[in-house]
Amino acid sequence: MENMAEEELLPLKKEEVAQAPAPTSAPDSARVPAPAPDSVPTPASAPALAPALAQASALSPSLASAPDEAESKRHISIQRQLADLEKLAFVTEGDFDSASSLNSDTLDAGNKQACPLCPKEKFKACNSHKLRRHLQNLHWKVSVEFEGYRMCICHLPCRPVKPSVIGEQISSKMGAHYHCIICSATITRRTDMLGHVRRHVNKGETESRYIAASAAKPSNEILKEADTDVQVCPNYSVPQKTDSYFNPKMKLNRQLIFCTLAALAEERKPLECLDAFGATGIMGLQWAKHLGNAVKVTINDLNENSVTLIQENCHLNKLKVVVDSKEKEESGDILEEGEEKLGNIKVTKMDANVLMHLRSFDFIHLDPFGTSVNYLDSAFRNIRNLGIVSVTSTDISSLYAKAQHVARRHYGCNIVRTEYYKELAARIVVAAVARAAARCNKGIEVLFAVALEHFVLVVVRVLRGPTSADETAKKIQYLIHCQWCEERIFQKDGNMVEENPYRQLPCDCHGSMPGKTAIELGPLWSSSLFSTGFLKRMLFESLHHGLDDIQPLIKTLIFESECTPQSQFSVHSPSNLNKQEECGLFIKSTDDTTTDNYIVQGKRKGSEPITNLAKKQKTDVSTEHPPFYYNVHRHSIKGMNMPKLKKFLCYLSQAGFRVSRTHFDPMGVRTDAPLVQFKSILLKYSTPTYTGGQTEGHVQAASEETVADRVEMSEKDKAEAGSCRRW
Repeated sequence: MENMAEEELLPLKKEEVAQAPAPTSAPDSARVPAPAPDSVPTPASAPALAPALAQASALSPSLASAPDEAESKRHISIQRQLADLEKLAFVTEGDFDSASSLNSDTLDAGNKQACPLCPKEKFKACNSHKLRRHLQNLHWKVSVEFEGYRMCICHLPCRPVKPSVIGEQISSKMGAHYHCIICSATITRRTDMLGHVRRHVNKGETESRYIAASAAKPSNEILKEADTDVQVCPNYSVPQKTDSYFNPKMKLNRQLIFCTLAALAEERKPLECLDAFGATGIMGLQWAKHLGNAVKVTINDLNENSVTLIQENCHLNKLKVVVDSKEKEESGDILEEGEEKLGNIKVTKMDANVLMHLRSFDFIHLDPFGTSVNYLDSAFRNIRNLGIVSVTSTDISSLYAKAQHVARRHYGCNIVRTEYYKELAARIVVAAVARAAARCNKGIEVLFAVALEHFVLVVVRVLRGPTSADETAKKIQYLIHCQWCEERIFQKDGNMVEENPYRQLPCDCHGSMPGKTAIELGPLWSSSLFSTGFLKRMLFESLHHGLDDIQPLIKTLIFESECTPQSQFSVHSPSNLNKQEECGLFIKSTDDTTTDNYIVQGKRKGSEPITNLAKKQKTDVSTEHPPFYYNVHRHSIKGMNMPKLKKFLCYLSQAGFRVSRTHFDPMGVRTDAPLVQFKSILLKYSTPTYTGGQTEGHVQAASEETVADRVEMSEKDKAEAGSCRRW
């Protein structure tokens, strides 16, 4: 019977067998007998049909010589000819042994057959001529050819799409895809499949080594960051290819948030903390591992695979997992003698908006993939008084004015590309956060705002009450930006319409240039972006926990918040015993403007300190850092060599202006000097390019009349250019 079954199966691929080498004799014990009629699957169940059909399409009997080689068979969607694909439709239950009698005449029979590459819900059984037309047009014509084989498109549930909830029903669509003949990948688009095969050829990988879906998955990689081990999935850095996204470039973001939480933990303990979008759970693991009992961490994610990965990472770091008030002690046997659990972490699988409506927290971190405006209302709905909300926005294409229509859709603001576009992005996000807080009768105090290459991070403190909400709403204003000289100024308060809003700008470009020279940007946050006292406490926490990578950035933020050059930065008050000196800086562990109003032996004060804080903020408006900055290269003079940036900062400071560097731009200068004064000082201390031996001191000795003449000549050239444009 075994020899008869093998002889009946071989005629199915008579042409291929003729091209293949002569088969070698194999013992009877190594041969695979024909399957019984009851054990043969139907064509609709593709995963179960693949092993049986692979036996019928084998090129050599040696493929069936070992049981472990059954996983390396090709998928049923990979065939040489269209006729081979048509024959698969006639392999039904109980008829597999008679498949050798199929030929072109039997394909024209009147029996209805189902498509072997489509589920019954997509393509119902039909006559042979309709099935042949379906296979040729839908599967064969869009196939990808490789070394004589055709990889046809497959609609079977080999690659299910994520389920979508429609009403009360859950619909799971089956995505069309291709099966690679070389590896186990499934590709959705034909162009991507062509590129995928081309990459295999470039690497020299042309041998068919298809691995079935039941093969063992590759082991997850374990990464380490800040003494925290985290298990990541394959393709962890590509969000389109994994559910648990982990970006190593966001290390600075995670360290900034950790220092923020550590500084908040000094005010009151314990803190209810939420990482609303956990992914791998790396951020919540660092909180619980390094801060211990000072925090109660909740890590949330809507994806089930991410939740499982978070729980595994908790056990990997010897942290106790709490799910629905039940503790999981699965990793208790792994602990050695003398080791103890480091802390508790609650892992939830819930929509972030629902979770933030159900529970109240002291600290909430939002880091969705893209914009975070969809979660701001829920975050401020239940946040506790004097709590902190941190928002990370990664939609930099819209915030950095590359997709202006998206910024108008998400944030409701008008924006253009300027020299200060990064600070503009930070003020856009803060304005969106302030509006969301005001809708919940809450105000905010911006602790710091950071805009780097990959993200925009905004951290605010929540102040409850309609008075704080009104004060916050008043700080959202529009910006007038001159497109000629890039001078900018916030519009004045008031509801009255001005006859000529160009008068608010310090420049006179509107009078000397044709047409409309300025545009209106916003609404934007018009107040301070930094809290000096809180940043100093963050620097102290970074020194305490040994976070060396983040310390230069925090120091730059401190200099920027005070608008002071780094050489002049210090805190001179020996009477304060809470100050500590680290790395040449005097650091206070507590600050008068923040913790004195927030801490009363672990209890929160009433509304009186908040009112006093609002009054204090009104009086300290003059001490806020000036908004925006100037790029030195943008305003350089043609044919002149600029002075060094450090020396130029000293020249501005000697002229009586506040000045500092900014983290938004390495060549940016934050100052309260008008643009005209900025350019005149830059021109005064610049050297002509053609005088190579001329020293800087000689230029300083030049008469003021020469500098004034240069500025006057540049203004005359500007006016002449405007008159030419009018003609």
